[in-house]
Amino acid sequence: MQKLARCLGALLAVLAAVLLATPAVAQGSGETVNGTLTYQDAPVAGVTISVASADGTEIGTAQTAADGTWAVPVPGPGDYSVTLDAATLPPTAPGVVRETIETTVNPQQRKVVLFRIGAPETGGEQPSPSESAPSEGESEAPGGTESGSGAESEAGQDLTATGGNNQLLQLFVSGLRFGLILGLAGLGLSLVFGTTGLTNFSHGELIVFGAVAALLLNQAGVPILLAAVLATILSALFGWGQDRGFWRPLRKKPTGLIALMIISIGVSLILRYLTQFIIGGGRETYDEYTYQDPISIGPVSITPRDLIIMGICVVLLAAVALALTRTRMGKATRAVADNPALAAASGINVDRVITVVWTVGTGLAGLSGIFFGMIQGVDYLMGMRILLLVFAATVLGGLGTAWGAMVGALVVGIFIEVSAYVVPSELKTAGVLVVLILILLVRPQGILGRRERVG
Repeated sequence: MQKLARCLGALLAVLAAVLLATPAVAQGSGETVNGTLTYQDAPVAGVTISVASADGTEIGTAQTAADGTWAVPVPGPGDYSVTLDAATLPPTAPGVVRETIETTVNPQQRKVVLFRIGAPETGGEQPSPSESAPSEGESEAPGGTESGSGAESEAGQDLTATGGNNQLLQLFVSGLRFGLILGLAGLGLSLVFGTTGLTNFSHGELIVFGAVAALLLNQAGVPILLAAVLATILSALFGWGQDRGFWRPLRKKPTGLIALMIISIGVSLILRYLTQFIIGGGRETYDEYTYQDPISIGPVSITPRDLIIMGICVVLLAAVALALTRTRMGKATRAVADNPALAAASGINVDRVITVVWTVGTGLAGLSGIFFGMIQGVDYLMGMRILLLVFAATVLGGLGTAWGAMVGALVVGIFIEVSAYVVPSELKTAGVLVVLILILLVRPQGILGRRERVG
């Protein structure tokens, strides 16, 4: 017991050192105005953006990079005008809603200014500029439309150009897409918890693993579709290796669930900063399918890529549901989740079931990361942002149940996007967490969870 306590103490000391060192990595030098320009979920490159001081003196200009990012250093705190040159937009873009945005930069601040591509304003009430201001050391919302959630809304489209019902329907479809991908990501987390009791805080990095593996293969010349298949297989093998390499030995010790949870935090930090070392701190995009012209299905506009992603998610979620109810391995998985000791006594190989769960769950998480990467690009912090919503979805649906993860993910994804119809996009993640709390106050076990008697 003393040996375990010493090991935990050493691990906590290492984690504390890493956490204390983290702000130094994120710190910048001086003040900067920057952002990311996207349209239809894809980065827009080659657009000129200029920054001028309050008296009209030009400070500097920048062109958006291949991933849509741009940045202009400013001489210090103050008021600035940020202008997008609409003439440099690609022919497929309808224009920019507001060409010039006034902003204030505070000391040591990297101010994010976001332009919304759509039909230009023709008069009337001026909408508030879409800009956010993370303080120094804070991670910036990638894609220009996120609020730390990993969910990229359809802010690139000019929703104000359509009627209210069309806006709501467009947001619903966007939320359905996000919820399906989130359900794919949350299945592994829920099944691992159900079979082992482990709350795996490294699950977000397993999502990133698939996205990064596909990115590296794509950069090596492999077509993205083949890279996605290979990366999903690599993710599944990575999950198998994790369980066989250290999670199973730790369970045999046995190691307590609290200790396992702390270890998962350490694994998350190791994988996160290893990913940063490999791909850098910026955002990377795949060579294909980052931009497609949308097609109209009734009042809804959607890209063929998104339709295919949603179709794959539906097929895979249905396949997992059928496997859990119709196959011997699925029935064994549910038996282990219900009562591991009784399942072992009845002849079920519990370790084998858990290894299969780790393998399949990590493979699905990696595939969801590839889908997120196609929509919003790949960066080393995307797993950290997505993990909160994955937890929210699995807890809302009923932690430990595959059905709960699916239902909870759809609820979370749709609510996040549809809520942007009535609340600022910066508050949509907070809104879904409030709904989570309210539902759990009424039904603590989640939507599809079962009541448990304690004592």
